[in-house]
Amino acid sequence: MMAYAYLLGAIIFEVIGTMLLPLSKNFTKPIISTVLVLSYCASFYLLTYAIKEIPIAIAYSTWAGLGIFLIALLGYLIYEQTLQWQSVIGLLFIAFGVVIVNTYSLNAHN
Repeated sequence: MMAYAYLLGAIIFEVIGTMLLPLSKNFTKPIISTVLVLSYCASFYLLTYAIKEIPIAIAYSTWAGLGIFLIALLGYLIYEQTLQWQSVIGLLFIAFGVVIVNTYSLNAHN
């Protein structure tokens, strides 16, 4: 179960790094750019611990899928970016897909 904590941390740091991209102004803001790079480094570092117990395909698809979902949601809430209804449906499919992949992955390990 610790592997999923590492995976969650990896997702959080990846989302932080991505959300800082617009604020870095093409890496011209040194402090923000440094936090951004460190966030990505922390994300990949934690992901390496997650894949020790979780198959890489499951870990990576979860990391990418939940990252996309959270970035789209936070982009809407923080940066006031619009989402069309088709995009919302696609994001829900991603979220459901992550749940399905992880559910059947857990069943395969038992």
